[in-house]
Amino acid sequence: MSKYNVLVVGMGKRGMHHATAFNANPKFQVAGICDIDPKRLDDAAAKLGNPQKGTDATALAKAVKPDVFCFCTLPNLRTPMIKAALEGGAKLIAFEKPVTLTSAELFTIRDLLSKAGAKAVVSHQHRYGKHYQKVKEIIASGALGRVHTVYGSATGWMTHMLSHLIDYTCWFNDYTPATWAMAQAAGRAKLGDNHPSPDYIGGFVQFANGVRGIYECGAGAPDQPEVGKWWGKNRIGAQGTEGFAEVLTNGGWRAVTKSGGYQTGEGVMNYELDMPPYIQEMADWLDDSQKVHQCNFDHACLGAEIMLAMQRSAVEGGQVALPLTSGADEQALLKSKLADRQVLVSCEQNKKEFGLA
Repeated sequence: MSKYNVLVVGMGKRGMHHATAFNANPKFQVAGICDIDPKRLDDAAAKLGNPQKGTDATALAKAVKPDVFCFCTLPNLRTPMIKAALEGGAKLIAFEKPVTLTSAELFTIRDLLSKAGAKAVVSHQHRYGKHYQKVKEIIASGALGRVHTVYGSATGWMTHMLSHLIDYTCWFNDYTPATWAMAQAAGRAKLGDNHPSPDYIGGFVQFANGVRGIYECGAGAPDQPEVGKWWGKNRIGAQGTEGFAEVLTNGGWRAVTKSGGYQTGEGVMNYELDMPPYIQEMADWLDDSQKVHQCNFDHACLGAEIMLAMQRSAVEGGQVALPLTSGADEQALLKSKLADRQVLVSCEQNKKEFGLA
């Protein structure tokens, strides 16, 4: 059986998760790896069957000519990586969330992918956890009656976590497009982070089918004291006329429905369990263009525009219509206009994580 060749760029934790999962799948072979750190590159190569190595992603892509170009780099490197993948002739490009830091860049890479006809996938892979799957199953079954609200909160900061919250609630709402967003933001400490973010952002989203989205991310987001792992304090769910269902990233799931009463189950984020189906769906999509990957770029773009519209609203005020019709630099807007006042936190642990302890 022929295999799809893969080039993985970025040999940090997430890059190794991807590379290891590709190598474990019989449909793929890691043919090349790239990183700017030679030692990290050598260490990774020894674990991956010694594929071709390089520190220049564009040059390596041209040499390897991968079927799949996967990059796990910081979020400020989206456009050059997409260009490197396309110059290497990649059929599918897989990369980390968020899609982009700005709407101007979102429009740029959307145009690049469209013109090239390349498939693309964004790593919202938490959905493969059994607790996420159970909540989606309950919502899709109609057990909640008419769904009127979807919601997500995370104590982690925006550029790490908001993309996840929005994508899974859009999934719960069958990826119905949004029509507007409105938000507020506070705190400048994380604007200089490698995942630049306001310390806290919260807001509302109106979806075209009448469903309302409610999101909070960062220092002011509510604690989930039943969850021990700080990065896993994420609550994502849906409310309907006859009940609710929600998932906690590191705390299982729970639901109340008219017919089923109170229900609960286990589940935690686990890369060893979540990555294999995420990778397998890439093979399925490459084999059959009708088997579109759940984490496809078009779905991710719906969430990315919501996230960017919330940022625009936080600095410009008022509602922001969706879809966006022009590109902007939301990072520059936040840095120039966000008030220089210390964020107020929701719990003691957030003081430590946001440098206030």
